[in-house]
Amino acid sequence: MKQRQSRRQRNAPTISDVAREAGVSPMTVSRVINGERNVRERTRAEVNRAIEVLGYTPNRAARSLASADQIIIGLLYSNPSAAYLSELLVGGLEQASRHNIQLVVEKCDSEKDAESVAMRLVAGGVEGILIPPPLSDQPRMLNLLHSSDTPAVAIASECVRENIASVSIDDYRAAYEMTRHIIDLGHRRIGFITGDDNQVASGRRLAGYRDALAEAGLSHGEELIAEGRFTYRSGLDAAQKLFELDSPPTAVFASNDDMAAATVAVAHRRGLDVPTDLTVCGFDDTALATTIWPELTTIHQPIIEMARAAVDLLAERVRARRDEEELESRHQLLDFTLARRQSDAPPPDEKRRTEQRTRVVAEKLG
Repeated sequence: MKQRQSRRQRNAPTISDVAREAGVSPMTVSRVINGERNVRERTRAEVNRAIEVLGYTPNRAARSLASADQIIIGLLYSNPSAAYLSELLVGGLEQASRHNIQLVVEKCDSEKDAESVAMRLVAGGVEGILIPPPLSDQPRMLNLLHSSDTPAVAIASECVRENIASVSIDDYRAAYEMTRHIIDLGHRRIGFITGDDNQVASGRRLAGYRDALAEAGLSHGEELIAEGRFTYRSGLDAAQKLFELDSPPTAVFASNDDMAAATVAVAHRRGLDVPTDLTVCGFDDTALATTIWPELTTIHQPIIEMARAAVDLLAERVRARRDEEELESRHQLLDFTLARRQSDAPPPDEKRRTEQRTRVVAEKLG
C-alpha cells in the first residue's frame, strides 16, 4: 500500500505540468492559483482547464504562506566578489528579520539558471525578487520579471520599469570624484581597471574617470585602461599589463576593491612601495579594503544600506500588489563617500621614477 501511495505521489502533476498544458509560465499558473486579479480571463480559463484535465492539487502550504501577513521574497546572486556578496547578505538578512520577511537566498551559476530559479521561486509562493549585480543588469532576467509581472528590486542598478524598482549610488559621480582626488595629489598618468562590461556600473565608472581626466586636460589613452571583470584574478592580469607599459602609471584606480587589492599585490611583487611609488585606489569599501596593507583609499558604496533599502522597497511593492494598487516606477539613490586611507600619496619624484623604469626594463630583458 505504501509503495502504491509513494508511486502515486511521484506521478502527481506539478505546477510545471500545468504550465505546459496551458501554454503559459509557472509564474502565471501560480497567480491563477492564488486568485490574483492581474491575469487575463482567457489565460485564467486555460490554466483552470489544465488544472482540471491533469487533476492538479495546489500546494496549500505555499498558498497560505502567500496570503499570510509574512512576506516571502527571494534573492538571487551570482556575484564573483565574496566581499561584496557578504555585505549584501548581511544587510538583506538583518532587514528581513526586523520586518517579518522570509528571505530565500539562491545561488545561480548562469543567466539561464537564474531565470529557472526565479520561475521556481515564484511558483512556490515567493512574492518578489531581489536581484543584485550582475543579474540586475541582464536584460533577459529583467524582461522575465517584467513580463511575469513579478515585483522586483534591482540592486546597484538604475533599471526602472513598471514592476521593477532599483536602488544604487551615482557610480559616474563617484568615479569622477575619485579621479579628481588622484589628480589633485599631482598624478598625471593614471591607470584605470574596468569592471565587467556587462554591468551598467562599469561603464558609468569608466565614463567618470575619462571625464575627470578630460576636464583636467590629461591624457586618457587606451593604453592606460586595462580590462577587468570585478575579480581578483582579473585585477592581477590588468595590473601586470599597466606596469609593463614603457611609461607606467603613477596611480591606478580599480573599479572595485578586489582588483585594487590585486594591484597592490602585483606592485609589491615588482618591488614597488604603495603609496610611495604607486597610488592605488578602489571602489566599494568592502571589508577587504581594510584587511590588506596598506589599507585602501576607496569609494564607500553603502552596500549594507543598499540591501536594507532594497528589502524595504520590495516589501512595500509586494504589499501594494496584495492591495491591488498600481506599482509606480521608482529609483532610490543613496549617498557615497570617498574613504581616504594609506594607499594614496603624491607621485614619486623623477629619481624614483627613473629607478622604476630601469627595473621594468631589466625585468623585460630577463
